[in-house]
Amino acid sequence: MMPRSTSFLAAASLALAGCVAGPPPEIATPAPELPEEFIYSPETKEAASLAQLLPTDDPAFETFAELALQDAPSLAEAVARVDAARANASGAGAALLPSVGASASVTANRTNPAQFGVDLPGGAAFDTERTSYAGNLTASWEIDIFGRLKASERAALARLDAASANSEAVRITLLAEIAGAVIDWRTNDARTRALAQDLYAAERLAELATKREEAGLAPGFDRVRAEAAASQSRSRIAALSGERARILGRLVALTAQSPLTIGSQLLEEPEDDRVSAAPVALPSLLLTHRPDVRVAAAELAAADADLAAAAKLRFPRLTLSGALGLLAFDFSKLFDDGSDVYTAAGSLTAPLLDFGRIEAQIDGAAAGKRTAFAAYRGAVFNALGETESAYGAVTGSDAQVDSAARENAELERAYVLAETRYRAGLADFLTVLEARRAADASGERLAIAIGQANWARVQLWLALGGDSHEMTRSTSQ
Repeated sequence: MMPRSTSFLAAASLALAGCVAGPPPEIATPAPELPEEFIYSPETKEAASLAQLLPTDDPAFETFAELALQDAPSLAEAVARVDAARANASGAGAALLPSVGASASVTANRTNPAQFGVDLPGGAAFDTERTSYAGNLTASWEIDIFGRLKASERAALARLDAASANSEAVRITLLAEIAGAVIDWRTNDARTRALAQDLYAAERLAELATKREEAGLAPGFDRVRAEAAASQSRSRIAALSGERARILGRLVALTAQSPLTIGSQLLEEPEDDRVSAAPVALPSLLLTHRPDVRVAAAELAAADADLAAAAKLRFPRLTLSGALGLLAFDFSKLFDDGSDVYTAAGSLTAPLLDFGRIEAQIDGAAAGKRTAFAAYRGAVFNALGETESAYGAVTGSDAQVDSAARENAELERAYVLAETRYRAGLADFLTVLEARRAADASGERLAIAIGQANWARVQLWLALGGDSHEMTRSTSQ
């Protein structure tokens, strides 16, 4: 049978709850409606892997990704935030359990008899100096009858989920930036090779023009134009060299490695420079795969729990406490019979008149939930828009690569024909020079188009949420 004191506390809790409690405000959070498919998604039946969108065949990217996942400062910072959120969640869970402590004390007191007056009864005497020795076990427990502490724990766990998803977002963004930097480096290499061919051709034409000028078969103007074309190619190659330094510095910052380490890894070139196929994905995938959407969803769950916890501040709080210990005024008698003491208490507190303090907290939590819901919807539609744009960029860049490749092949054939006609005396030198420059310029444009197509694939990988399972496994090993 329930003790009379406990029954009284329970009845009083319910009575007070009826006076001050009320339901939290209802805030609708309907799920965003997403289309069934992406407009620019490729129409293909071939299965393509999401991981293939990254330059995984490039040994430099593989090495940089592994180094960054181990040493990158941005990732270490994100992991530390996860640890902090995990500690907060553990603390919120521990608040549901009793708190037990121990204490030991020695207290010396001296009393002045004058404080009791000068006319003491005859024979009355007391010790003016006394030393007490005590040892206690104490316990305190707030019984979470109405679920306020449980709601706070839910909020802390949701924020742990948000921190974990944010850490994954940092990891995915880091890998995408490394992939983009490696692609820029390879594109720079391809452009440099195209310009080197242009320089070689211009120098050959300058030599030929010089010989024809010395033989009296051509004016000196042809030689000057060929030398000017060679100088232009040298200038553009020098500009690309400065761009390489910028890319190198970017990789140093991303991977936290020395420039020598980065430069040595970039010397090993990939065997294949192919452009991979884009995978087909559904918009609903974004809700579970995009880390930023999962962060927003977790923050919304945390805001909902915060609102519940704020609403439960209107309910009474029931706290039980007690102490069990020993007390003696002679240390040798501390463990004798009769030295044991104990206290037990139960307290019930409830807000009756706080002049709107709790309501203000509830209103603030409700506004926080509305804010979190708006942020969640924004994250969902931002993800949808980014993915549509990424699919469109892949489609456009692929068409550009095809056109650039055809243009380069046609202009190379035009140059061969022009040079043959020039040697046969059927075309002037200006025609040959312009044909060579057009062919070399198209080679550089083809290199740029391939680089843009690979960049578009990295952006699509990022928009679809990255290959999170692979990256999570590699960092947890």
